[in-house]
Amino acid sequence: MRIVILGSGRGTNAEAVLLAQQAGRLGSARVAAILSDVAGAPILKLGPRFGVPAAFVDPAPFRTKLDGEGEARFISAVSAAKPDLVVLAGFMRVLKPRFLGAFAGRIINLHPSLLPSFPGLNAIGQAWRAGVPATGCTVHYVTAEVDGGPILDQSTVKIDPGESLEALEAKVHAAEHALLTGVIARLSEAGAPA
Repeated sequence: MRIVILGSGRGTNAEAVLLAQQAGRLGSARVAAILSDVAGAPILKLGPRFGVPAAFVDPAPFRTKLDGEGEARFISAVSAAKPDLVVLAGFMRVLKPRFLGAFAGRIINLHPSLLPSFPGLNAIGQAWRAGVPATGCTVHYVTAEVDGGPILDQSTVKIDPGESLEALEAKVHAAEHALLTGVIARLSEAGAPA
């Protein structure tokens, strides 16, 4: 199963996937490419480190969504890697119908909350400020509804009384790494998604 990872930032989840691959814990899944919408994103440094092609793809003209010429460039770059699965790991853009259609049923996203609770940006902070006893992370298929696609799996993280936001973020990120690699391994065992 060939995977393309899309990310906008540090790439800690992408690194977890690559480390799992290196350790033989991803089943038949292999990362074929890492693509970012941010030219200097640290996620791109993972490419040379793990021997995986990594590239910046210009997302212009929009700042928060993938549409128009930027969308066309991303469709082309992702298609070139011949993915069975597209993994959004901290990719901070809303995907539009053309991209979703090009990879229908093959795009998954990792979100740092127990969806449907706390969709959108700053989900860990939303949960922390709400004072809920637990939060977590979700891997789901991507649809036109932001953070609303069918859920593949979730991992719960307890919020301890008086816990700092920073401590909670660290716990959720650790849960994300385990959840995402586990879901990818299971999908590879079951065969590539349709």
